Amino acid sequence: GKKGADNLRRDYAKAIVDRIDLRAVKQVRFANAQEIGDRIVDMFNKGEFDVCTIYFSEFKSVISQKPTALRLIPADVSSGKPADLGGAVYDAEPEEGEILADLLPRNIAVQVFRGLLENAASEQGARMSAMDNASRNAKEMIGRLTLQYNRARQAAITKELMEIVSGAEALKG
Repeated sequence: GKKGADNLRRDYAKAIVDRIDLRAVKQVRFANAQEIGDRIVDMFNKGEFDVCTIYFSEFKSVISQKPTALRLIPADVSSGKPADLGGAVYDAEPEEGEILADLLPRNIAVQVFRGLLENAASEQGARMSAMDNASRNAKEMIGRLTLQYNRARQAAITKELMEIVSGAEALKG
């Protein structure tokens, strides 16, 4: 979002290569992520950067969004354990290099799409919370104003009754 981008620009202006603004896009599609992923891979292949990190708001709940940084390049594989193949040997066709050449750019696009979707869900959650708070505040304000109006109306009626009673007493006397 704009606030997050402003904060990152203030703290890491020299490290930011580019910012893509998708505010005009009504519904984020995989094609948007694919375009961004292709651009990332192209820039990396040209040697324009060494590390690529995307920042987004991870959706936890309607009232909780967690700022998240996800390193795309180089991929973070520190948590993954090698698969136990049980001694089996596998041959891959086509070669592993060809498979990775196709899968790695696709993985980057999928990770970008994940970030875009998480961000969109977080934004909708924040909007829902804001609208709920606004509705609650409006109801409280309506209640206070109704009470104030009723008190003013009651005071006016009481004043009129007192004037009528005073006038009647003056005529009697």
